[in-house]
Amino acid sequence: MFNIILLGITSLLTDISSEMVYPILPVFLVTTLGASPAILGLIEGIAESLASLLKVFSGYWSDRIRKRKPFTIFGYVSSTVGKLILYLASNWIYVLLARVIDRFGKGVRTAPRDALIADSSGEGKRGAAFGLHRAMDTLGAAIGVVAAYFLVTGFKGNLRNVFLFSLIPAFLGVFFLFFVREKRAETKTAARKLEFKWGALDKRLKLFLIFTFIFTLGNSSNMFLLLRAKNIGGSVAQVILFYLAYNIVYAIVAYPASRLSDKIGRKKLLVAGYLFYGLVYLGFALNHSLNNFWVLFGMYGLYIGFTEGVEKALVADIAPSQLRATAIGLHATLVGIGLLPASLFAGLLWKFLGAAAPFYFGGVMGIVASAGFWFILKGL
Repeated sequence: MFNIILLGITSLLTDISSEMVYPILPVFLVTTLGASPAILGLIEGIAESLASLLKVFSGYWSDRIRKRKPFTIFGYVSSTVGKLILYLASNWIYVLLARVIDRFGKGVRTAPRDALIADSSGEGKRGAAFGLHRAMDTLGAAIGVVAAYFLVTGFKGNLRNVFLFSLIPAFLGVFFLFFVREKRAETKTAARKLEFKWGALDKRLKLFLIFTFIFTLGNSSNMFLLLRAKNIGGSVAQVILFYLAYNIVYAIVAYPASRLSDKIGRKKLLVAGYLFYGLVYLGFALNHSLNNFWVLFGMYGLYIGFTEGVEKALVADIAPSQLRATAIGLHATLVGIGLLPASLFAGLLWKFLGAAAPFYFGGVMGIVASAGFWFILKGL
């Protein structure tokens, strides 16, 4: 329990830091540094893809050398360095470097940290351990958004000061990590090569992974949602509050939605969730009123809450037990690969066809994915 609490405190502090930065970054990039939405798409696509791709390999190497803590510390330190570079940024190249280093850290630390939580909790208590960690993580996200709002209004729009203050909780989070105790499994297992046998997977899982990748091509970075609110005329402070509404709804819905999927099945929630996503994105495309963003961001939080955990559970359900971890890793990899062209394409659509274009495209892709999942997940 000692490790779990310390890791929870680290995640809480790190999320305070990250969410102080995230909702204002697209505004800083476009209005302060003069970059285009296409550049935003390129930066986010590269950064988020890198994070997703690394999760598979950092977990493998953590298992191979049977150490979790060094990867975890390195990952959190990297994210802190990324925020420092943001404070020093004078053009979009600095922002790209900062986001790549930050997301590199997230990709390196996630799997080993989660393994450390599992190693530190007893049999029958792992659900509670992960639940506590997630609760502290989500609390940190909400606190970070609130802190960003007060700092932006207090400094009258000076966004660099927010980046500077975000370093305080980031450094504190790393500090608590050094007190975490490395845990070792009682039995040693021989290191195995990372192998994936596509032919061994259930046909439905193959189709699900393919459709997930197709959907990801229309699911660009959430920063475009924030930029859309700014584009309609929202102030930086209003954009931050919209993002807070999204986080609150997501935090409330995520756990009960995952539990509900155990009772009524994954398919129903996923089909409804992706259809809901498509409608919400169409709403972002058609909306021209700032007040409507309260509803739209809240509805987007519902979509995330009803699909994120359920999707991972579905992959675990369908995958063969001996390939379960590999299948989950492949799912994350496909999502990561899709994020780069998705965000870049969204930026180009915005630039050449207008601010609503990426949301029309995303909305159609969400509806197509919903229909596809309905047919390929028969029997679930």
